[in-house]
Amino acid sequence: MSGFVGILVSDPWLHNQFTQVELRSLKSHFTSMRRESGKLTVSDLAPRMGRSKVVGDQNLTTEERAALIQSFHPNLSDEVDFEFYLRIYLKLQAHVNAIIGSGAKNSSAFLKAATTTLLHTISDSEKSSYVAHINNYLSGDEFLNKYLPINPSSNDLFEVVKDGVLLCKLINVAVPGTIDERAINTKSMLNPWERNENHTLCLNSAKAIGCTVVNIGTQDIIEGRRHLVLGVISQIIKIQLLADLNLKKTPQLVELVDDSKDVEELMSLPPDKILLRWMNFQLRKTEYKKTVTNFSSDVKDAEAYTNLLNVLAPEHKNPSKLAAKNPFERAKNVLEHADRMGCRRYLTAKDIAEGSPNLNLAFVAHIFQHRNGLSTKTKQISFLADDTQISREEKAFRFWINSFDSSMYINNVFEDLRDGWILLQTLEKVSPGIVNWKIASKPPIKLPFKKVENCNQVVKLGKQLKFSLVNIAGNDIVQGNKKLILAYLWQLMRYNILQLLKNLRSHSNGKEITDVDILEWANAKVRKNGSQTRMFSFRDKSLSDGIFFLELLSSVQPRAVNWSLVTNGVTDEEKKMNATYVISIARKMGCSIFLLPEDITEVNQKMILTLTASIMHWTLKEPLHLIKPTGSPDSHNGSSLLDDSTSDSSLE
Repeated sequence: MSGFVGILVSDPWLHNQFTQVELRSLKSHFTSMRRESGKLTVSDLAPRMGRSKVVGDQNLTTEERAALIQSFHPNLSDEVDFEFYLRIYLKLQAHVNAIIGSGAKNSSAFLKAATTTLLHTISDSEKSSYVAHINNYLSGDEFLNKYLPINPSSNDLFEVVKDGVLLCKLINVAVPGTIDERAINTKSMLNPWERNENHTLCLNSAKAIGCTVVNIGTQDIIEGRRHLVLGVISQIIKIQLLADLNLKKTPQLVELVDDSKDVEELMSLPPDKILLRWMNFQLRKTEYKKTVTNFSSDVKDAEAYTNLLNVLAPEHKNPSKLAAKNPFERAKNVLEHADRMGCRRYLTAKDIAEGSPNLNLAFVAHIFQHRNGLSTKTKQISFLADDTQISREEKAFRFWINSFDSSMYINNVFEDLRDGWILLQTLEKVSPGIVNWKIASKPPIKLPFKKVENCNQVVKLGKQLKFSLVNIAGNDIVQGNKKLILAYLWQLMRYNILQLLKNLRSHSNGKEITDVDILEWANAKVRKNGSQTRMFSFRDKSLSDGIFFLELLSSVQPRAVNWSLVTNGVTDEEKKMNATYVISIARKMGCSIFLLPEDITEVNQKMILTLTASIMHWTLKEPLHLIKPTGSPDSHNGSSLLDDSTSDSSLE
């Protein structure tokens, strides 16, 4: 993200109606429409916009759209430029929203909303709740102390986040150790470069813990775009609150199921679904007969909460208030009960009555953390001690797929890819035009053979891309064969990064980039920087101390590494400190990577390759004036395949 060239719109008002991500998407759509015939007139807009996935105004027919456009601009022969197109787009969206309503009742919808929803709303209740969470968990932070506590009733939050520090610190609260805080720029006055580095570090790290940030860029944080900032904060806090909702952290959850088959199903569920399963498990101990299926309409009357808290903490129930008939009064009683239990509130009685899904989920998750009511005796399940390496790779590949598009979001690689659809979408992202969508079946897919057909195409396309797929059939994916799925995903990820590198090499003459090219590039960079450190292969055990990668990062961005913070990398602790620093510096520069410090210290060949290739990709795409400070010597080396001076520095 560092070095991103924004799309400029001359009219400031018009520019402020869109995020940079929205502008990029709309610019791409506008360019493709104009490309159809070489130019674009007003009369062309209606049919071509109707074919667009960006606009997505299914509520308008082509005829209705044409009539509206003509009412906005009667001269149909006039040629359309980008700013004119943006104005038409805004007017059409306003018309559609006037018909169907802005959808403000569910203000949390921005978490999953498309990036082109222009009437952005935020919930003051959610904002206040998240501010209270931040004030509580970051209250002891030395740097943030001057800003905290933040006033929940003000918009100060959106000012405090502008330097990127708070968001980085919040990520470390959610998943400790994600960001090496030595990499965060924490001067009292940050220049634009340093501030942008913090934002880049934050967004790349958010992706690496499972947040969907495809609709937000560094400029959006700088400008304090409230719905986008709050969307990121909401996801980070949700990850923190749901962190214990898995069998590794809370093995007592096996109490929710009867046999090993059910345990496998439980392990594949996303945390919020496990939380619902737990809630219903506890409610079955009461007289409450309904099944709670969501954190909105099913809990609005507060009856489920009343019964849940009574079974978890019967000593705190107030018999005189059990018969409350009014849902709002019942909700107030629930929160009083929660207070007596020592549970911090994430919502008000009004939020319960209105069915705020994010805040209700946060409330239930906090109750689970505080008192889950499960047995302290854990049933022994033989495969709970799953292969750590498999678990780590599954997470890396899952977050990589999720980074492409919010519509492709998955919770479990082995379960959510079994119908083949997301894999086909990923293949299309990696190699546009490769998928034959005419023979693909879109979920929900009821017929098993349709899933096999999708997965057969996945395997066929893998072979077309020269993946090694010996003894892999479509049915292996349908059956959830872990090792075969991971093998396929690794080759898909590797193909993706190699294609990105190939596309940035104007002198490659179509030659494929190989692992050897990446290895030689990295060694040449470090050698030219005056270091004798060398990587002999991607499984070279000497890489475990992290020094080589710090040398590499320093060679491509001289100001990136603070060598006074680097350890000798002798002990395991020193190696881990260096590895954490490597990952944070790479993300801070703009590398989108999904490995853990252990992948470096244990020299995981696959992840070492992706790390090196990501640094190479960043170097090739970054404008040269942003890589080296003014007046620094040029270190490019001729015109070989690995010559950086041939790289394409245009990011448009």
